[in-house]
Amino acid sequence: MQNSNKTLQALGIPFTALLSIIFGLLLISFPIGIYVIFESEIGGDINYEYPLTHLDIFVETELYQMPIDVSIGDAFVVLWTFYAIIFVIAMLGPKTAFLKSLSPIISFGKFDTTSNYMIGVTKWFSILIFISMMINFIQEEFGVEITPPFVENDLIQFFYVSLAPLIEEFGFRLILIGIPLFALYSRTSSAKYFFRCLWNPKTLNIYDNKKAIFLIVFVGIFFGFAHIALGESWSEGKFAQATASGIILGWVYLRYGFVVSLLIHWATNYFVFSYVNFISQLNSISVEDAFSHSLMSSLEIILLISGVLSITILFVSKFYSKREPNLEV
Repeated sequence: MQNSNKTLQALGIPFTALLSIIFGLLLISFPIGIYVIFESEIGGDINYEYPLTHLDIFVETELYQMPIDVSIGDAFVVLWTFYAIIFVIAMLGPKTAFLKSLSPIISFGKFDTTSNYMIGVTKWFSILIFISMMINFIQEEFGVEITPPFVENDLIQFFYVSLAPLIEEFGFRLILIGIPLFALYSRTSSAKYFFRCLWNPKTLNIYDNKKAIFLIVFVGIFFGFAHIALGESWSEGKFAQATASGIILGWVYLRYGFVVSLLIHWATNYFVFSYVNFISQLNSISVEDAFSHSLMSSLEIILLISGVLSITILFVSKFYSKREPNLEV
C-alpha cells in the first residue's frame, strides 16, 4: 500500500505538470482558431465570408443550389461554440473540476482519472499522439509515408478538420459503437436511458467486455479503412495510424463517454491545425513548413513525454490495482 502510493506519487508530480501544460495549450487554441479564421490571410482570395454551399461537400452532393445564406465564418462560430461548451463540461465534470482532481494525484498518488473528463482528454490525447508518431516512425523506416488528401485552400482545410471530429465521432462512436452496445447490454427501452447510454456507455451494465472490445476493434478497423478509401482519402500509409486512433477513441468512448472521445478527436484536428496555421501566418511560411517549426517540435516533445508517462502510469496502476481495487486508470 505504502510502496504503491510512493511510486504513483513520484510519477504523479511530472504527470500532473504535463497534463496542466497540455490543458493550457488546448485552452489557448480556442482564441488562436478564431484569429486564424477571421484575422489571418491563410485563405488568400477566400476569407471567412466564403459561402458554405460553395464547398466541395455541397457541390459533389448537388446541394449547392440550396437557398442557404451561411458563410464559412458563420459555420465555424457555431462549431467553435459547440466545442467550447463541451470543453467547459469536460473541465467541470463529471464528478469534480479539473484542478481539484489533480491535487490527489500530486499529494497521494491516487489516480482516479474518471473523476474529471479533462484528465481523460489530456492523458489519452498524449497517448494517441505518441502511438501515432511511433506508427509513423516505423512505417517511414520501411518507406511507407502518410500523405494527406489534397486541399487547395488552407482556410477550407482548417474548416474541414474542425468539422470532421463532430461528424466522425457521431458516426463511428455514437452510431456504430453506442447503439450496438445498447442493443447488446441494455435491459430497458426507455428513451431517456438510451440517450444517457449513448452519452456515456458506462451507464450500461457491461458484464462481458469481450463483445464490447470486439466491437471497438472492428469499428476501429473500419475507421482506418474509411480514411484511405472514402472520398478525398489519405494514402494507404494512414490505415494503421487511423485504425490505432479509432481503437483508442472507441476504448475512450466506452471508458469515459462521448465528451472525452470528441475532445481528443478535436485536439488531433483543430488544436494541431490552429497552431500550425498560426505559425504559418506569423512566420510567413507554408503550412507544410510550419509542421517542422521549432514551436511544433516543442509541442511534439511535450506530448511524447506525456504519452510515455501516461502509458507507464497505466501499467503501474494496473499492477497495483490488483492489490488496491480502488485505483482507477
